Amino acid sequence: MAPSGLKAVVGDKILNGVIKSVKKEGEWKVLIVDHMTMRILSSCCKMSDILAEGVTIVEDINKRREPISSLEAIYLITPVEMSVHALINDFKDAAFTYKAAHIFFTDTCPDGLFAEIGKSRVAKFAKTLKEINVAFLPYESQVFSLDDPTSLSSFYSSEKSNDRNKMMENVAEQIATLCDTLNEYPAIRYRKGPEENAKLADEIYQRLNAHKADNPKMGEGPDKARSQLLIVDRGFDPISPVLHELTFQAMAYDLLDIKQDIYTYQSTGIGNSKAREVLLDEDDELWVQLRHMHIADVTKKVTELLRTFCESKRMCTDNANIKDLSQMLKKMPQYQKELSMYSTHLHLAEACMIKFKTSFDKLCEVEQDLAMGENAEGEPLKDAMKSIVPVLLNSEIGAYDKIRIILLYIFHKKKGIGEENLTKLIQHANITQENSKIINNMQNLGCNIIAGGRNANNMLPERKERTESTYQLSRWTPIIKDVMENAIEDKLDRKQWPFISNPAPINTTQTAVSSARFGNWHKNKSPTEYRSGPRLIVFMIGGVSHSEMRSAYEVTRSTDGKWEVVIGSSHILTPTTFLDDLKGLE
Repeated sequence: MAPSGLKAVVGDKILNGVIKSVKKEGEWKVLIVDHMTMRILSSCCKMSDILAEGVTIVEDINKRREPISSLEAIYLITPVEMSVHALINDFKDAAFTYKAAHIFFTDTCPDGLFAEIGKSRVAKFAKTLKEINVAFLPYESQVFSLDDPTSLSSFYSSEKSNDRNKMMENVAEQIATLCDTLNEYPAIRYRKGPEENAKLADEIYQRLNAHKADNPKMGEGPDKARSQLLIVDRGFDPISPVLHELTFQAMAYDLLDIKQDIYTYQSTGIGNSKAREVLLDEDDELWVQLRHMHIADVTKKVTELLRTFCESKRMCTDNANIKDLSQMLKKMPQYQKELSMYSTHLHLAEACMIKFKTSFDKLCEVEQDLAMGENAEGEPLKDAMKSIVPVLLNSEIGAYDKIRIILLYIFHKKKGIGEENLTKLIQHANITQENSKIINNMQNLGCNIIAGGRNANNMLPERKERTESTYQLSRWTPIIKDVMENAIEDKLDRKQWPFISNPAPINTTQTAVSSARFGNWHKNKSPTEYRSGPRLIVFMIGGVSHSEMRSAYEVTRSTDGKWEVVIGSSHILTPTTFLDDLKGLE
């Protein structure tokens, strides 16, 4: 599947802006990357595309490398001390590692490091020195990550206030490069309340203006004046990241052991079973089709698609199940790739369902009732304590699942609970002192945990009434979805979501899209890749959950593609990593 959205734009920028820009016919080059740029590269470029543009080998700047003094090197690196010093080292001795250097930094190189490069021998051998403004990871077509899992503690630890300013500046610069890459110069808004929201918004505003000064075309185009960037803190919706979600992607990442988007399972192949590794990303069309569906629909859908596939290949299918798949493979080895894709997703869905049926169906009902404040019939929840006690006393339910229930109970109570009550709940649930930190540390995010405590005035936002029918165990909608819809319809309260500077007056008449400003470089691009319509970019401080990512796609769809919502954060959360992050707060 061709990359689309954010991935396509970044891939294009790297291939055209970096690799092709220094390509010479008949000359091979070496591409040198560091940890972050390797992740950016692998998220949006295929190795074959890079090799096709005259790159012979891709190497990690921090590992020992063989010198290839006959070739020029392209350095695609982040402007940090470790990478810059490694670059300087490559040219330090008389026998230098490469013939010349084409240096591309992901974002602005600090003056100190820049001066070091100037004084070193690299300066003599550098043929190119540019900043490409891609200091973020395009995680999905509408999701970005700054690839910093430590961010919750940098923002919310009470200890680290001096590191915080430095970190805010970095985050602001990274978000500014995202806007630059998307050719957006959005109006910036933030949720009023937590001071870090306003401070980060202000930092981004300054960075964006600096980018705009370098690139006056940024944000030009019909309708672009309506684009907005929203800064939201994690404490705004602490419910979404702790609920058990039953849509495919969120559920799989919550319940199964998926590491760096790789799912490992035992496949029953021909003869013997072997461990298979599958990368869950947008190159897998089936994954893109299924990831936001409710688990109850996933198996139906895969079986249906499999049946259609088999019929189109004139294979007979009675009940298409996994056992048949290995039989089919024997008959039709030429369709190995397609069939194994179906089998992967059947496996994944089945693994989720097995976990769900053994312990989570009752749990999910209690969670939804607490989150919604009412049961599936819409009757208000009278005695929440009565529904959570059996869960807390059940020894088969793990500590983290109990903590998730206690947190939801506290959020349901709106004003927090008494300290004695909390101690009792923790004892009932048999939670260790170490793990009980998770609940207390939620207060660092501004959440109301202890009645009359330090966050006594902070209330969770009112939510939209939604009438569309849903599964009983999936009644909750992430609060950010309400915000996205209101922002697009221009209904967001300007007091609660102030602008950093007054936005341009919005002319609502639709204008014809003129693409002249792009020159002709996108003639062979599909129109979806270079949008002329407005974008809503949401940055969530402290991690974004899968259900919130899903909301970005749902809201984009509901506008018939007139708007595109892009959401991102320092990192992608699963409920477990969120609780781990909280436990680590000082």
